Amino acid sequence: MCEYDVVVIGGGHAGCEASAASARAGARTVLVTQKIDTIGEMSCNPSFGGIGKGVLVREVDAMDGLCGRIADLGGVQFRILNRSKGPAVHGPRAQVDRVIYKRHMLQTLESYPGLDLRAGSVADILLERPTDLDERSLKRLASQDSASAVAAATVTGVRLESGEIIRARKVVITTGTFLGGEIHIGLKAFPSGRKGEAASTGLSKSLKDAGFRLGRMKTGTPPRLAGSTIDFSRMPKQLGDMPVTPFSFVHDSVPYANDQVACYQTHTTPAVHKVIEANFDQSIHIRETVRGPRYCPSLESKIKRFSEKDSHVIWLEPEGLPEHTDVVYPNGISNTMPEDIQLKFLRLIPGLENVTMTQPGYGVEYDHIDPRELKRTLETKRVTGLYMAGQINGTTGYEEAAAQGILAGANAGLAAGHDKAPDRAGETPQLVLDRSDGYLGVLIDDLITRGVEEPYRVFTARSEYRLSSRADNADIRLTRRAAALGLIRDTSRLARLDAVEADMAQAQALLSQVVHLPHEWEAKLGGDRRVGRNGARTSALDMIQKGFLAEDMSADSRQPENIAPELMPKARKCTGGPRISDIVPGWADVPLNIRRRVATEAMYHGYLRQQQLEANTFKREESLRLPVDIDYSQIRVLSREEVDRLSRVRPDTLGAARRIGGITPGGMLALLKHVRRAADA
Repeated sequence: MCEYDVVVIGGGHAGCEASAASARAGARTVLVTQKIDTIGEMSCNPSFGGIGKGVLVREVDAMDGLCGRIADLGGVQFRILNRSKGPAVHGPRAQVDRVIYKRHMLQTLESYPGLDLRAGSVADILLERPTDLDERSLKRLASQDSASAVAAATVTGVRLESGEIIRARKVVITTGTFLGGEIHIGLKAFPSGRKGEAASTGLSKSLKDAGFRLGRMKTGTPPRLAGSTIDFSRMPKQLGDMPVTPFSFVHDSVPYANDQVACYQTHTTPAVHKVIEANFDQSIHIRETVRGPRYCPSLESKIKRFSEKDSHVIWLEPEGLPEHTDVVYPNGISNTMPEDIQLKFLRLIPGLENVTMTQPGYGVEYDHIDPRELKRTLETKRVTGLYMAGQINGTTGYEEAAAQGILAGANAGLAAGHDKAPDRAGETPQLVLDRSDGYLGVLIDDLITRGVEEPYRVFTARSEYRLSSRADNADIRLTRRAAALGLIRDTSRLARLDAVEADMAQAQALLSQVVHLPHEWEAKLGGDRRVGRNGARTSALDMIQKGFLAEDMSADSRQPENIAPELMPKARKCTGGPRISDIVPGWADVPLNIRRRVATEAMYHGYLRQQQLEANTFKREESLRLPVDIDYSQIRVLSREEVDRLSRVRPDTLGAARRIGGITPGGMLALLKHVRRAADA
């Protein structure tokens, strides 16, 4: 038997971030996974980021997480998605070499101070239950409604399938699709969490015995193709951005910036759809009793749901550099058809007439908990000291998993450190983010207040604070906050942030120093632009705020300016006119990333001011804590439905209660009065 402060179960993206964050928090941590050499495996798509998701990667990086830095090291194509729109919805994305990513992740964790890696399968979580309760009381606690559960036990460690026991103060479960995992190919089904690897079945039973109610979800992955058998000459080519925008705030460039690979576009055809429709009965995975991802559906689901469409886009994405692999990932055709049917329809796709399939696509069903069981720290309400992160909470995607991992691991490590402190004075330090703090805060809040009915993914429309929660400012939002909790190990990160803020202040001063009268601005802007007739002198910074000037936001700094007209109505007038550097002396000498950040802040100035007022109101509501044992049935104004919803979710703040569907304004007012009366009593 051995002892640690924190045990992390699972070596996927959530587990990697959780174990590293726990170690950074000062906890002696062990990562337990079935196979050491699969740590950091990119199980599905060979990419990180995207719309919404790219902001999550930046937020993880801002708190000294790993995935952004390592994706930069293995990135073979970088793009900013949505670049034609405003910076608030820009989505950093990178194609990543699987071999390089996994190698760097394993090397990083093997040498991470305070972290050990252990090969093994966890069969059981060890719990300590109250000794003053009889068996009937324990059963009643274990059978509580999942979302309203209160702690009936405390975790004390884990037992491996080998029989070995690892004692720990805290345990973080990040099992991904391995928890009760079952792979489907056609009508075949067999236990597995990823092709060629065993599922975790004992742990599912252990969680059920602890009282957790498990649900089932499904996901899938497309077949893999041999690139040498594809005719790329018939397909549109997509290249990466130049200059490259790295994920990590500590990187100025990436190793393969000048050797980026191309992606290619093709599409399905009516003949493809006909083959799949004729074989719907050959796949058990498309049954509707288990929910799959709505925003990344299988090809079968798309053909069923959008029967009027005769074509769906497919992106052919190399899985790495040519010297490492010839495998191509066909993004958009995840499916679970029998292998012979898969090969048949693949060869009906333009450019794939002679393709070789190196691995068939398959579906995975897996267990998950109701995330309303969780606190904002991702500790479970039912078992003290037990944390969950990743797909076990009902999410989908590398980025969502990594983001939950860093938060759960940090909080487990911080709590373990507080528990073993000699005096244990004060409250346990916590990393808790709300909706106004960033997309990670939105992700956690959605999970714990609304639960999931389908695999949850992040996208920009989920955040009401997306103008301030951008990819470019995650460091300003989160780095010092993480540092205050001792979660920043790379001290150069703070020095770089200080330098960035100093550079931004100098750039703003540069813009503020260039001042002209309205008629002088009109002469400089050219054309029939009307700046105003009030006679007031206006700075270049003001002109950006008003939409008359804009910084180049295009992929290549040599391209024409690319501005979001819906956010800057007047900015359309400056397209083709002078750039900021034509008017402001020294502006061209300011680093490109600083110019863009300053211009973005100025462009959104009015919106950000209004959003900050809304955020302040939101934080006031979030500061009103609700007792976990509040009896909602005693608040007479609440309807039976409101009592039921509030009792089921058990929101921890007044703001969280407001976000539960079905709670009326009158109900909220009654709840506010009740909380204030209780506080005054």
